[in-house]
Amino acid sequence: MAAPKEPLVLVPGIDGTGLLFYRQVPGLEARFTVTTTRLRDEAGSMDELVADLHRSVSAAADGPVTLLGESFGGALALSYALAHPDRVGRLVILNSFAHFGSPGRLWLGYHLLRATPWGMMRLVRQLNGRRMHSPGTDPEEIRHFLELMQHTTRAGYLSRLQILRGYDLRDRLPAIQAPVLYLAADRDVLVPSVDQARLMTSLTPRASMRILEGHGHSCLIAPGLDLSAILDEWLTE
Repeated sequence: MAAPKEPLVLVPGIDGTGLLFYRQVPGLEARFTVTTTRLRDEAGSMDELVADLHRSVSAAADGPVTLLGESFGGALALSYALAHPDRVGRLVILNSFAHFGSPGRLWLGYHLLRATPWGMMRLVRQLNGRRMHSPGTDPEEIRHFLELMQHTTRAGYLSRLQILRGYDLRDRLPAIQAPVLYLAADRDVLVPSVDQARLMTSLTPRASMRILEGHGHSCLIAPGLDLSAILDEWLTE
């Protein structure tokens, strides 16, 4: 009789949809029972998102889960681990941060997003594609990415940008007792992922770090990135 699979909960980035894990889920399902979450668009604080995530975790399993968060989702996953340490067996944090070091960029991004007609966002993403995606990402995958991003909302983006203005876990990371794997793309132009991963690894007691060489921030759809293989290697170690 096959052993029951471990529960894995995926926490999306600032898009909030959970749809961008689509290339990774089939491989992860070989080892895990996978739950993909969606972020509430009208949340006013990180605490509200933590409460939402707790409901998803509780529905996924009675005991601890492995929590995998990407970018903003990594910030949420770390916040959740501090609020509910008994429900987190392991953490995997991808291209994320303990704090957002440029409040000016957050302020500018927030107000530019408010001023930009929402119908133009597809064009903006197309223009930023080369900077955001990993080199070698298939154009068809990027087209599919753009289609999936049609499910995002302006309200959700604005809410999460506002939440990040008060987000800083640097002093609290030493309290996380679960094993943590920090993954950082070395071509990330949105977040200084490698520097942030080094900082968080130094502050988290049971942490390790892996640099994703040749990858950009939006690496979930990139060729050669296999989260299931990375997790298998980490868990074996």
